[in-house]
Amino acid sequence: MPEMHFTVRWPDGTEQTCYSPSLVVREHLTAGQRYPLPEFLQRTHTALSIASERVRAKYGFACSRAMDQWAEIESQAERHSGSPQAEVTVVHLDPA
Repeated sequence: MPEMHFTVRWPDGTEQTCYSPSLVVREHLTAGQRYPLPEFLQRTHTALSIASERVRAKYGFACSRAMDQWAEIESQAERHSGSPQAEVTVVHLDPA
């Protein structure tokens, strides 16, 4: 199953490289695009959930690494949730 990494820039300028066990992230995020924080969270959660389920379909178990990645994204997002104008930029989408 093809893996990928994607790099995001949080509203405070920090960058985070994230993991997905599937290329499905490319269907939900676009490199160079800025997303309002709630939309970014929705898109990322959907993509990582689909990716985890693809692993389940192929190997018989969900991808814990994808769900761990989601937890990290959620944790980072909490730091910016007080700003209604917060946006996240997708810097790169790179197949592993």
